[in-house]
Amino acid sequence: MNNCDLANSVKLSLEQYFKDLDGQPPHAVYNMVLGCVEKPLLEHIMQHASGNQSKAAEILGLNRNTLRKKLQQYNIE
Repeated sequence: MNNCDLANSVKLSLEQYFKDLDGQPPHAVYNMVLGCVEKPLLEHIMQHASGNQSKAAEILGLNRNTLRKKLQQYNIE
């Protein structure tokens, strides 16, 4: 899977989301998408890094403190 595949998956999911609204106004789409993507991303990277936050932060391109806050936000150990 490359970046374009991920972008297309998001686009298709959003298209379906708007269809499913059936005329209702959308609300907080940005936070919804981040919540759907960020937690599994963090879980997968932490598993890949064998729980090593420094290594995971490097893979993600995040500061270790930022990663720690995000892990706490999503209750990921």
